[in-house]
Amino acid sequence: VCRGSRLSSMWSYALSAARSSSLWSALCRIFQRTYCPNRHRNTIFALSSGHGKCGVAVIRTSGPASGAALLRLTSRKELPQPRRVTLSEIADPVSGEPLDRGLVLWFPGPQSFTGEDCSEFHVHGGPAVITGVLQALGHLPGLRLAEAGEFTKRAFQNKKLDLTEVEGLGDLIHAETEAQRRQALRQMAGELGQLYNSWTQNLLRALAHVEAYIDFSEDDNVDEGVLSQVDVAVKLLEDEMMLHLQDSRRGERLRSGIQVVLAGPTNAGKSSLLNTICQRPTAIVSPIAGTTRDVIEAALNIGGYPVVLSDTAGLRETEDSIEQEGMRRTQERLDQADLVVAVIDSAELSRELSSSDGSSRNFLQDCLKNITTLPSENSTPQPRPCILALNKVDQLEPAAQESLLVTCRDTEQIQACLLSCKTGEGLENFLHLLKENVEKMCGNPLVGIPSLTQTRHRLHLASCLDALTQYHHYRDQDLVLAAEHLRIAQRHLGKITGKVGAEEILDIIFQDFCIGK
Repeated sequence: VCRGSRLSSMWSYALSAARSSSLWSALCRIFQRTYCPNRHRNTIFALSSGHGKCGVAVIRTSGPASGAALLRLTSRKELPQPRRVTLSEIADPVSGEPLDRGLVLWFPGPQSFTGEDCSEFHVHGGPAVITGVLQALGHLPGLRLAEAGEFTKRAFQNKKLDLTEVEGLGDLIHAETEAQRRQALRQMAGELGQLYNSWTQNLLRALAHVEAYIDFSEDDNVDEGVLSQVDVAVKLLEDEMMLHLQDSRRGERLRSGIQVVLAGPTNAGKSSLLNTICQRPTAIVSPIAGTTRDVIEAALNIGGYPVVLSDTAGLRETEDSIEQEGMRRTQERLDQADLVVAVIDSAELSRELSSSDGSSRNFLQDCLKNITTLPSENSTPQPRPCILALNKVDQLEPAAQESLLVTCRDTEQIQACLLSCKTGEGLENFLHLLKENVEKMCGNPLVGIPSLTQTRHRLHLASCLDALTQYHHYRDQDLVLAAEHLRIAQRHLGKITGKVGAEEILDIIFQDFCIGK
C-alpha cells in the first residue's frame, strides 16, 4: 500500500510539473480545438469600425461559418488566399442585389485574431451600405450579431490573449493621450502578463518542491536544503511584489487621468484659470463672490498626459446653505485629488504682506488651510502635492511680483508661480510646472517594469502577498498548511492573467468593449 501510495504521489508530482510546461498547454489547446464543440458555436458578425459616415467601414465575422458567409456574399467559388486583400463585388445572397464593391479578407483559424475562422468586408462607410451588408449576413444560417466585446472574449477563450492583454487592448481603444497609448501598447504586447506569469512559474516551482518534500522526505529522496531554497525564492517574490505595489498608483493614474483640483478663496480666479487652460468658456465667471457652487470638470491633455481638471466652489465663511453644500463638495473633491492648484489673489496677498501688523503669514496660512493637507488615519495630516498659483499679477508692479513670489516660496515651502488670467502673463510657466508634476506622478510608461493599471490587479497582488506571509507563519508549524498558502498565492496571480478562475470577472472586463471588438 505504501509503495502504491508513493508511486501515485510521484505520478501526481510529475503530472503537476508537466502541466506547468508549455508542451502541456499546447497539447491542451490542440485537444480543445479538435474535440471540443467550439466548431458548433454560432458565427458572429459586427461592424468593427466606428459608427457614422466614414470613408471605409470594416465588418468582420468569426466562427465556423465565416468561410461560407464570404463565399455567399461574394459569389466566389473558392475562398481567397489567406491574409491577402481581394477586390470583389458584394451582393445580397438572397435577392442577388449588389450592395457594394469592396475589399474582402480571409483569415483561417487558428491564425486569426480570435483563433477561429474569420472574414472581413471593407466596404464604403455609408449607413445604407453598412446596413445592407449586416442584414445580408444576418439572413445566413448560423450567423448572429455579436455582443459587446465578444470577438475579444473569443480570442481570450482560444488562448490568443490573456486578461492583461485584453485589458491593454481595451485601454488602447480608449487611449486619448500619447502616454496612455504607450502604456496600453506595452500591456497589450504582453509585458505585464509575462511579469505575472514569471511570478506564477516561480510559485509553482516552490510549491512543487514543498509538496515533494512532504511526500518523499522520509525516503531521503529530497535534499534537506530544498525548503531553504523555497524560503529564499518566496522572500524574493515578496520583495518584487512589494516594489511593484509601491508605485504611487502611476499606472492607474495614467489610465484614468490625474485628478487636478483648483481650490482657494472666492474671487481668486479659479474659474477664469479653468477657462484659460481649456480655451473655452467652461465655467461662468463674474465679479460676484461665490458664483461657482458646484464642481465643474474638464478633461485635458497636458503634455501627452491625461488630466481631469476640476473647478470648485470658493472657500469662505458663509451662512448660505447652497454655498455651504458647494464647499462640502469642494472638500470631497480635495480628498480625491492627486494634485491641488491653490489659486490666490496676488494683489490681496501683496497688500497683506505689506502690512506691518505681522498678519501676512496668517493670511496665507488661512488661504491654504484645508487645501494643502490631506486627512490621515494618523494624528498628523499628510501634505498634498500642491502648486500655489498667484493670480491677478497684472495689478502688481514687477518689484512687488518678485518679492511676493520669494516670500511665498520661503514661507510655505511649496511650488509657486505668478500668472494673470486676464493678460495671459505667466500662463506658460504655470502649464510647464503643471506638466512637470503630472509627468512625475505618472512616470515614463516605457521605462522600468510595467505598471499596475487596474484596481483588481492591486487587490489580487495584495491577497497574494498576504498568502505568502501566511506561508512564513506556518512554515515551521504545519508544512501542509504552508503549501496550501503557496497554492492560494498562485491562484490569485492566476486570476490576474485569467489562468485560474476567470469566469466571474469575464463579463466585467468585456462589457466595456464596443460591439465588433
